[in-house]
Amino acid sequence: MSWAAHELETYVLRKHTTAKVSWLGIIFGAWVSDMFTKLPVYGWKIGSFSLKASVPYKYHRGWPGVGFTHSLSFGLIVASVVLVLARNRAWFVGIIIGQASHVFTDLGDSVGTMVFFPGTTQRYTVGTWAYAAQQGRYGDAAAYYSSLGGAWDLLWVLIVLAGWKVLSRRFFLDHVRPADPAWDWMARRFGVTQRGQLALYRAFFIYGASRALSWTLWARLRNPRRGQETLDLTWGGPDWVNKVPRANEAWTMVLRNTAVGAAVFTVLVLLAWRLVVRRYWLRAT
Repeated sequence: MSWAAHELETYVLRKHTTAKVSWLGIIFGAWVSDMFTKLPVYGWKIGSFSLKASVPYKYHRGWPGVGFTHSLSFGLIVASVVLVLARNRAWFVGIIIGQASHVFTDLGDSVGTMVFFPGTTQRYTVGTWAYAAQQGRYGDAAAYYSSLGGAWDLLWVLIVLAGWKVLSRRFFLDHVRPADPAWDWMARRFGVTQRGQLALYRAFFIYGASRALSWTLWARLRNPRRGQETLDLTWGGPDWVNKVPRANEAWTMVLRNTAVGAAVFTVLVLLAWRLVVRRYWLRAT
């Protein structure tokens, strides 16, 4: 799984989206897939109560499990619910963009995502770095930031910095704030000034960049097992991780599953539009 890329990508997505779209919607969409699912992946314990998936990758990305949260259909459902409740098109579009970016970014690890669920449970993966949530939080951090996954996060830091104007006050006031009434609501309800709103907008970049840099430094300089958990920038690394077994489906089966999954997803989109989305889209602002 990606660690900081999900936050950092939102700035690039907003910069290159010409349609009226909510950046807050994009960031919410980028987070919603993991928002309620990651605690059992790493394990959670309070007193005698503990919560941990027996096979983390199957729970997190598979079915049965919560792998449906990493499908395009899930983003459509969440965005449709928000459209019905908030009657805001910019949030609808933003959530779909942000959630789709999460789904496709997580193709980078060795487990991948069920992009076309429920039409197929086929997981798609590029396998650039090893999925390592089964190692626990610190083991996952050590693996991710010792592999091409960490390089991926740092690349997004550089991409955002290269397009630094997306973080500027002018870009925020000219493009981000006018597209989303939520900023005016913050001002009315909580008295958040434009300066405070700009700070909030930039805070997610600072959070993502700091997270990427600090975990990289920890993995390489402070990790007590750094002698064994070494830097490995090979494809699919690091090799020292207890890796998740990879499925070896025939290409014919993958193509068949993709065709069926894409067809079912297309039907779901059309049904959602005709039965729900169109009606509320026309009523929305």
